[in-house]
Amino acid sequence: MSAKGCCYDNAMAESFFASFKNEALPENGRFESHRTASRAVFDYIECFYNRRRRHTSLGGLSPLTFLNRFFQNQQPSLN
Repeated sequence: MSAKGCCYDNAMAESFFASFKNEALPENGRFESHRTASRAVFDYIECFYNRRRRHTSLGGLSPLTFLNRFFQNQQPSLN
């Protein structure tokens, strides 16, 4: 944790939640049930955000594509 009032403390979390609100929440902002909400959160994080969504920090690549390219460029003796 940094000093009180530092705007960069939660930058990563704030960015994630902004993306989640724009991309995963229903238009009215409410889910039909707790189960529907749980499934939507899981699907967004595990199936879309962490695998297919392009990230600017990875040069516009999805994490899955980035990892595949990384391992393809590794020397065979290291794998």
